[in-house]
Amino acid sequence: QNVLSRRDTLAIMPTGGGKSLCYQIPALLSPGLTVVVSPLIALMKDQVEQLDALGVPALFLNSSLAYEDYQLNMALVRSGEIKLLYVAPETLLTPRLLSLLEDAPLACLTIDEAHCISEWGHDFRPEYRQIAQVRRRFPQSVCLALTATATDRVRQDIKDTLAFQDDSEYIASFNRENLMIEVQPKTDPGA
Repeated sequence: QNVLSRRDTLAIMPTGGGKSLCYQIPALLSPGLTVVVSPLIALMKDQVEQLDALGVPALFLNSSLAYEDYQLNMALVRSGEIKLLYVAPETLLTPRLLSLLEDAPLACLTIDEAHCISEWGHDFRPEYRQIAQVRRRFPQSVCLALTATATDRVRQDIKDTLAFQDDSEYIASFNRENLMIEVQPKTDPGA
């Protein structure tokens, strides 16, 4: 609801907790393009394949594409036919993609694995830190930062970097009732 209301949002949710729905549903309900920044090519492919199977116009731009496919995908974004575009942070920062986004009505900039923005995060990536420049370049678009891993210090750093308000932070419960840990004594050390 916060994203649909066009308010920048930081959401901390466990793996499998529905983070993707936080941007996929608003993307379908809002005019314009939703760009999803993701560090993992395999995850991008998987998400796009799932969305494509459901008839959702989504694609990705990354280094795994042949030149012709990359150009075709750029043309599809330019035509306005695409609702969700998945990119790596390095791709997002290229002049040709920024130029493409200038022409596309960018509704939402989604940052998956947002802990990578923070210098205090366990997986800090300098390119992620530069996403703040892209956010400033497109002030009309809402920004959604998602992660399953963020300490208090990391969350504050993400909000400071992206200039988020403190009241737009949501932390889901990490109590996963479907998971159980059990310890049993080993009875046969040779097995």
